[in-house]
Amino acid sequence: MQDEFVGIVHAVLTATSPGLTVIDLTHHIPPFDVRAGSHALTRSVPYLGHGIVLAVVDPGVGSDRRGVCLQAESSGSGGPQFFVGPDNGLLIAAAELVGGGSIARGVELERSAGDGAATTFDGRDVFAPAAAALCGGVPLEELGSLIDPATLVRLPAPTIERGRLADGRHTLRTEITWVDHFGNLQLAARPADVAAPAYTEAREILTLGSLTVELSPADGSGSQRTLRCVETFADLAPAELGLLQDSNGHLAVVANQASAAQMLTLAAGELVVLTW
Repeated sequence: MQDEFVGIVHAVLTATSPGLTVIDLTHHIPPFDVRAGSHALTRSVPYLGHGIVLAVVDPGVGSDRRGVCLQAESSGSGGPQFFVGPDNGLLIAAAELVGGGSIARGVELERSAGDGAATTFDGRDVFAPAAAALCGGVPLEELGSLIDPATLVRLPAPTIERGRLADGRHTLRTEITWVDHFGNLQLAARPADVAAPAYTEAREILTLGSLTVELSPADGSGSQRTLRCVETFADLAPAELGLLQDSNGHLAVVANQASAAQMLTLAAGELVVLTW
């Protein structure tokens, strides 16, 4: 982090709840990229213990967008119970993942009118105080007005479209949802998205390393590239491109000890087509 914002949020949390343990997941979400923040939370929550998630990617700070706290009733996994942040789509996918597909309750947080309150730093003035209050045992309903979870803002679902070419080959048009710092391209699609009963050949692609798929940008720009389907990075030769199931259960375009993103000049948010 390059400024004092995160440190101030930590200070507000620990001043209200001394001894509080705070785990920073990341402070490197691209500025204003709510979708990237949502994906990061969703990847993380299966491994977080029982507690409270405070997340801020908030280009609408100071506007009429709501600040919310969501309660997710975990089905025995012991995952995070409360999610605090802006109602802009950032929290809901992760909260529903913990809650088995639903949000138990939610409130719209009240904005502080005290000295020092601002319209540009809700992380300090709204979200951190709410998270600290929850840590101190304050009931959810005392933090604001109950809201209908159905009214929460949702982000558009990532693209996952199956098809078939005239020559009989299968296609999967899908979105690149994340490029990690190694240059691996995580796709929205998972193995189950191509292993449907009508896609027997796709199931074989994901289990037999000798098979290959062709990858091309969905907009027609760039050339088609061959990807060998493998289980690990080491199954590929150095700088060889491949397709595997990553640690989050998604399909990923990778290269052994090289950046697939640089080799293919692709970025998060772009669409690609797999053909086999």
